[in-house]
Amino acid sequence: MIARVIVDVPVNRTNRPFDYRVPDWLLPLIQPGSRVVVPFGPRKLQGYVIGLEAQPDPEALGKLRDIDQVLDDQPPLTGELIRLGEWMSRQYLCPWVTALQAMIPAVLKGRSEKWLFASARLEEGACGAFPLLWELYRRQKLPLAEVDKHFPDEAMLVPGWIASGLLYTGYQVTDRAVRKQQSFVRSLLSDQELAEAIRSLPARAEQMRRVLEVLADRSGQSLSVKMLQEELGITRSPLKSLEAKGWVAIEQQEVYRDPYAHRRFANAAKPDFTPQQEEVLRAILGPIEQEEYRSFLLHGVTGSGKTEVYLEAIEKTLAKGREAILLVPEISLTPQMVEKFKARFGDEVAVLHSALSQGERYDEWRKIIRKEVSVVVGARSAVFAPFQNLGLIVIDEEHESSYKQEETPRYHAREVAMWRARENKAVLLMGSATPALETYALAERGRYTLLSMPDRVGNRPLPQVHVVDMREELRSENRSMFSRRLHEMIGERLDRQEQMVLFLNRRGFSTFVMCRSCGYTLRCNHCDISLTYHRTNHTARCHYCGYTIKQPAHCPECQSEHIRFFGTGTQKVEEELARLYPGIRVIRMDVDTTSRKGAHEELLQRFRTGQGDVLLGTQMIAKGLDFPRVTLVGVIAADTSLFLPDFRSAEKTFQLLTQVGGRAGRHELKGDVVIQTYAPEHYSIMHATRHDYPSFYREEMLQRRRTGYPPYFRLVLITFSHEEVPVVVKAAHLVADYLRPRLAETTILLGPVASPIARVKDRFRFQIMLKYRDESRLQDLLAQATAAFEEWNKQQKVLMTIDVDPYVLL
Repeated sequence: MIARVIVDVPVNRTNRPFDYRVPDWLLPLIQPGSRVVVPFGPRKLQGYVIGLEAQPDPEALGKLRDIDQVLDDQPPLTGELIRLGEWMSRQYLCPWVTALQAMIPAVLKGRSEKWLFASARLEEGACGAFPLLWELYRRQKLPLAEVDKHFPDEAMLVPGWIASGLLYTGYQVTDRAVRKQQSFVRSLLSDQELAEAIRSLPARAEQMRRVLEVLADRSGQSLSVKMLQEELGITRSPLKSLEAKGWVAIEQQEVYRDPYAHRRFANAAKPDFTPQQEEVLRAILGPIEQEEYRSFLLHGVTGSGKTEVYLEAIEKTLAKGREAILLVPEISLTPQMVEKFKARFGDEVAVLHSALSQGERYDEWRKIIRKEVSVVVGARSAVFAPFQNLGLIVIDEEHESSYKQEETPRYHAREVAMWRARENKAVLLMGSATPALETYALAERGRYTLLSMPDRVGNRPLPQVHVVDMREELRSENRSMFSRRLHEMIGERLDRQEQMVLFLNRRGFSTFVMCRSCGYTLRCNHCDISLTYHRTNHTARCHYCGYTIKQPAHCPECQSEHIRFFGTGTQKVEEELARLYPGIRVIRMDVDTTSRKGAHEELLQRFRTGQGDVLLGTQMIAKGLDFPRVTLVGVIAADTSLFLPDFRSAEKTFQLLTQVGGRAGRHELKGDVVIQTYAPEHYSIMHATRHDYPSFYREEMLQRRRTGYPPYFRLVLITFSHEEVPVVVKAAHLVADYLRPRLAETTILLGPVASPIARVKDRFRFQIMLKYRDESRLQDLLAQATAAFEEWNKQQKVLMTIDVDPYVLL
């Protein structure tokens, strides 16, 4: 039998299947989707079986090399995911193996290492006074990295020993998947024998008696040693004594690392649906029942009950014996969201997101592959959950940019979800209060069915929005970061013991540090970006590469002491709140305060239980949160994202203001939103004030048509980076000159030009942008360009990346 294998060498010239012979002893294990170890040149590498040929040509079979080993009892990839990987490779111009590796947990990405082996000629007498040879004689093999680390004095002798035939080198693939084991106790006695054993124990063996009594009460069960020790307050000693008598067995059993094992989720009662929820569900449940592909865009205002629609659709999918995926933006994947789904579906739910350890993610993924769960709730990569009877994919907050991956493979979860839904004859349901313009435009054209929920549950009013012109505040001599209206409203909420959310999409204390004498600005040594001041540890930090320096007391340029901090970050807001409102309890949520595992959940729980008056944070607090006592949302600086060099800046501003404003007045108490801005006349802010998505959509679409951006054109961004400017400029011009004569007349090539952030991590960056509409062969042309310059780029050490439908243009 021949196996067709995609090998883990992610370059263009090896982006195809290679044939290997399957030894007879591996025939019972190997299947399409299996991870295997194969010889590739002098190395041994991990690969993925994409197909098997049962009756190959005997002559061809004799020329092939054997597969070394199969790494899993059960293939991690399904046939559908293999086909999806091939589609992603073409669509996003990435190696097929890179697409396949995006679908599996990080611990399954094996690493090829060089090892040193003892040959049959290495006998005891040949080891002499060399510790390395004695170690190899004993262990037979060692990783070469370990040799260099622990035997540095003998490392230089290794080539001679290899030449004399005592040693030889080779490659091995090491698998990082580790299954967690725990000790369990099991009774070896019948019920009658167990009762007699309890009676026979002397009074001094009280702990042994208590263990046997627990085993008798839970007849036939294996009990966790850890649980018994905690429950009975004992050491392992009585368990060892019982084992020595032959009455119990202590065994190692595999257990899942369950991040929610300590939580108990109360069953939530299903609410009565509103008429608009019932209408939406009628449209969705028909195709679910008929098992046919349909795609829906659910446009529902904040607080309209979209989550209840998702829950009901998932329940009906499970009733059909099918499976469901719910995608949620990483920052919205709060404990509150997980709790809703765990409460409804219990152990049927697996959760996948970046806050889990690699082991926890691996165990959650194994529940899916073993068909122990039917629902997956997770961030972007959960779209690859290896279900084999998928009936529903839900994308919550479908407009979120985090659904677009910024590393290879640069896929968009929405496109992958659509491919999988079609392939499985499943329903795709996308929901948002502020849909992406491209998605809404496609819904208007009939590609998706547009569903609407324009009212909040219980007909609760949307919060009243107050726009404050900060230019007027300055004219009135108010130089505080808080306008008079916001200052007054914060005081009122404190008096009424209500809660507030204050939003500023900028972490740190100050956005930049400048000398007022000479104008020198602290900048990163490795990126073309200013450093952000962090008051907690008095450092200035680059938010792109992590470069950090201690805050200088004098200007590095002119030695002046007049160093000042400009701009406002979340740390500065926190300090100002404490100064203006003594005793105010502020819970700050940003990347700096949530980096520790579990911190996100801990901070939200404190706010939910009334231990904080203000939840202050960046965009991670803008979505997915629902607190009954929040009656005020303050947006400190609405212009943060408005004037970035990004054609989506107005759309992102509208979405962010609408979403964060939706946190107020979601229950019985009415809500207010205060938006502080220097551009109150901008259409994105005016329409967000009125919660008017249709008007914003129409105006923004006019801007996009005038400037030639999506959805009227599609984009491809080609970025080049190198440590030297002339090399990166030449690389960009070579590719641009190759593409220009081959593109359709309607396609626009812009550039090459320096990227908006021209240097990141000591690499200079240039870019080309393609705008196209009718370019059916563009993917093929870009693949040809990549192949044409692959060798040149490799020799010159130029990094070239292609981003189809990019979200980040900086």
